Formats: sequence, structure tokens, C-alpha cells
Amino acid sequence: MIDVQNRKDDRQIPIDKVGVKNIRYPIIVLDPINEIQHTVASINMYVNLPHEFKGTHMSRFIEVLNKHHGEIGINNFLGILEELKAALAAEAAHVELDFPYFIQKKAPVSGEESLMEYRLRYRGEVGGSQRLFLVGVTVPVTTLCPCSKEMSARGAHNQRGEVSILLQFTKFFWIEEVIQIVEDSASAPVYALLKREDEQAVTERAYENPMFVEDVVREVTRKLAAHGNFPWFTVEAENFESIHNHSAYAMVEWGSR
Repeated sequence: MIDVQNRKDDRQIPIDKVGVKNIRYPIIVLDPINEIQHTVASINMYVNLPHEFKGTHMSRFIEVLNKHHGEIGINNFLGILEELKAALAAEAAHVELDFPYFIQKKAPVSGEESLMEYRLRYRGEVGGSQRLFLVGVTVPVTTLCPCSKEMSARGAHNQRGEVSILLQFTKFFWIEEVIQIVEDSASAPVYALLKREDEQAVTERAYENPMFVEDVVREVTRKLAAHGNFPWFTVEAENFESIHNHSAYAMVEWGSR
């Protein structure tokens, strides 16, 4: 059959990324408690396209993905990108995975257990001498406004927020370590299930530990930098303000990659 994608294109414009987006696909990730966890990822897969080619072969992205069904993970992620690059005769390949990850979490006083959802990300790029793999996580947190506490005779406003981390690492680690760092750096953690005594404990903890978004990103940065395993990372904090019609935001980029 005629291979239209391989026809020549005379516009002299190379394409940086071309491929497939928003593939919903089952994957298996490592879990320190249960060994593995089944989840469903949203996957984006791209390669570069030289200026002389009209198009890429979209089906080959899915072929490479299907070949690694059930075995996509930290240990072979860059290898999959190399295979994708070779299958499409490209100079560079990029893959992005976003997926929910669940941790069994105990309420602070009652000890009631529930599944808490976190959002994880894998980001990979290979091309030339570049072999880059980044892992990210978004952690929900509670923050209490220091300014509100300082100037109010009774109470202070608090809100739910999110802290998003994207990091490069030198050796294997469990994402639970990073989640713990984030939760310890906010006014209080967020839980899927709380009894009345737990709500009291979380509320009082937040009140005794007021934090701006600036405080949160600085605390997380300080702890990640001291960890020694993360040569480069970004930390973003966003508060979904409870008394303002906007979000508060702060970001730090640390190190080099």
C-alpha cells in the first residue's frame, strides 16, 4: 500500500513533537506494601519529525506501548523511549504518563484506614546524548494563613491546597518518602476519612502551624535538597483560597539537570 507518511514535504519545517495523546492504558507500578499496584494512566507519546517527511506512523506508538503491556515502570522507562525512537526512525522521543496512585492512610487519632489518592507523573526524553527521566507527584494539603491568624481575634482562615513536585533522582526511591516530606511541610495533611476526634486534631494542628504558600515551597525545597538523592527538582504550591476569589501560588526550581 502507499505510504503517505513517507512522502516528501517541501515546506522545510521540522516538527519538534508529533505523536499520540491521552491514551488511557492500564499499567502496573511498584508498591512498598503490596509489591505492585494496578492503575490506569493517561499517556502521551511523541517523536520529532525531520522537515523532509510529511508525517509519522501513529500506529507504531501503540505497537510499542502494547509490547510493554504490564511492565511499564521506573526501571525500563528509558528503554521504552529508546525503542520508540528506533521504531519511528526518530532523533528524539518523549513519553508522559499521568496516573492515580493510592496509599492506605490512617486517621491521626481514631486510626481509621482509608485509601488516599495521589497523582503521579513520569516524564521521559531521549535524543542525542540526552537521557532524562523525571518523576512527579501532586499532594493535597491543608494550609492556614499566618496573616489571618495574627490579626483575627478568633480563628483563622484555612484552605485545601496542592503541592506538585517534579524531580530528577540518582537512585531508586519510594514516592511515599516525597509525599511524607510534603505533608510534613504544610499546616496539616489531608485525609480521605476522618472521625470527629480526627477533625479536631487536624484542625488544631493546622492552627498551630500556619503556612503561606511561600513557607510550604521553601520547607519542601529545604528537605528535598538535604535528602541527597535529587540533583534537580521543582516545587509548586497552590492554595485554593477560602475567602479570596483567586488561588495563591509559589514555585521553586532547585539544582541543575
